[in-house]
Amino acid sequence: MSNEPDLEALRALAVVAEESSISAAGVRLGVSQQAVSLRIRALERELRVRLLVRSARGSRLTPAGELVVGWATALLAAADEFANAVESLRTDRSRTMRIAASLTIAEHLLPEWIARWRGALGDDGPIGQLTAANSSAVVEAVRDGTADLGFIETPTVPADLGSVVVAHDTIDLVVQRGHRWVTSAPVSARELANTGLVLRELGSGTRQALEDALTDAGFPLAAEPVAVLSTTLGVRSAVMGGVAPGALSSLAVSDDVRAGRLVRIPVRDFRISRPLTAVWAGKAPPRAVREFLEAVSRDSGG
Repeated sequence: MSNEPDLEALRALAVVAEESSISAAGVRLGVSQQAVSLRIRALERELRVRLLVRSARGSRLTPAGELVVGWATALLAAADEFANAVESLRTDRSRTMRIAASLTIAEHLLPEWIARWRGALGDDGPIGQLTAANSSAVVEAVRDGTADLGFIETPTVPADLGSVVVAHDTIDLVVQRGHRWVTSAPVSARELANTGLVLRELGSGTRQALEDALTDAGFPLAAEPVAVLSTTLGVRSAVMGGVAPGALSSLAVSDDVRAGRLVRIPVRDFRISRPLTAVWAGKAPPRAVREFLEAVSRDSGG
């Protein structure tokens, strides 16, 4: 006898005991009468004991069969509980799409994208669960499976992930209204590279885009940052407070520029444009991810 019981055979025996009929048990289990009989006969051979008495008036358990069904009750209940838990897990996962996004995209684009996606799907569609992080953390979340879909701002996309560009963004150099650059602009890329700035942390797509663009222009970022902050709001507040100039997404500073809280400073012969990219694990995106990206493409005019 094997160490593990045949759950299908034990369930068939228990249902026959309840129905007093092999044919009725087959209907209840969704299988043929012959399949029920075969399962029980196989169990009898395995246990080397007769479990069921069959007659024209129906089927009944032998004393040994009564004992086996009694022992099997807790086992079958545990198996049902396990199956229900797994199904619940699968259902919850299918109804939730976990999205990780860089801060600029999470704050300024995704709320509208999610609303449009949910509006198109209706109440029966998956729910978007959004986590904001820098681009490096987003990539790791997609790789380790804690995010179904990621959005990053870095110019370079990891080769091991599927990806598609969903929008474009520019990085603006901004200062407070009283800064000397307001009256002396434009500045040069060399001066920018040698000026202490308020920057996002390493791993941020905004910072990476600035550093790459300066390097490509022949003036790698040389000055030490005046401050390094982990949020867009922190950088904006520091720039508005006069700590130092800062480089931020045009999406993040547009309202402040219109209101006069910040001033854009042009850099001579220098512009930073970057792609905003969706990433996922594997070659082809899962269905929910594909539907979301189609909604984003329509919203972005793509």
